[in-house]
Amino acid sequence: MSAEFSKNGECGAGGCGRQGAADPQDRNIGDALSRIKNKLIVMSGKGGVGKSSFSTNLAVALAGRGFSTGLLDVDLHGPSIAGMLGLNGLLDINDNQQVIPKSVGDHLKVVSMQSLMTDPDQAVIWRGPAKTGIIRQFIGEVRWGSLDFLVVDSPPGTGDEPLSVAQTITGAKALIVTTPQDVALADVRKSINFCRTVNLELVGLVENMGPFACPCCGETVELFKSRGGRLTAETMGVNFLGTLPFDPQVVKSCDEGSPLAAGDNRGPFMAALDDVVRAIVGRL
Repeated sequence: MSAEFSKNGECGAGGCGRQGAADPQDRNIGDALSRIKNKLIVMSGKGGVGKSSFSTNLAVALAGRGFSTGLLDVDLHGPSIAGMLGLNGLLDINDNQQVIPKSVGDHLKVVSMQSLMTDPDQAVIWRGPAKTGIIRQFIGEVRWGSLDFLVVDSPPGTGDEPLSVAQTITGAKALIVTTPQDVALADVRKSINFCRTVNLELVGLVENMGPFACPCCGETVELFKSRGGRLTAETMGVNFLGTLPFDPQVVKSCDEGSPLAAGDNRGPFMAALDDVVRAIVGRL
């Protein structure tokens, strides 16, 4: 099944070029998007800022509030969402040849490249057209149904995948995740300019791995520095949605396939995440 899906994706955007208005896949994409109220693309200027763990916890938190939520992992070369949610096995296909997302609880549906690969260590070696094709299939040939939110976890940077998502998912809005350090903020400014160049509306900026209270003495610890994300947002004219404190439990819980937002943890990270989710929902 995974080989067939990949093959179709490669044909869909390879030498065939852009799909025409009468193309069945375009109609399928349009129909799927018409059933999704809010489409959020989670981006980052560079890797290592916790974008995927934020995407996962955001989707779980939205589902926990009763919103019908989809989580789509288009980080094709380094998919991690399925592992963070403890999902195993390949995706199934129904009688109408639609891909059935994995379900997490009652309100969350998940599609990840991981769930198309029989060997989790297999390398995905695709050029841009093939990646565009599979992303189009992830929208038009998946049975998403009616959703309040679709959260799309894209790879870092401003390459093929974010561009394909921006062009395919009409009406999408971007969330940018950063850490407070200067090297990350420099790349964030590129991501903001990317969104403006392709007319992708920005919901706002989230600062991850911010200051936290030392568990031993209670003093505030800054792994990087503080307020870098807020200052960048103000300078670039972008909404600042909040700071998430560094918390080793976030990494541990994702490694164990049970994100922090799925449990009953009410520590500083979850309090901050709740504020960020409220800010996102409020702006939409």
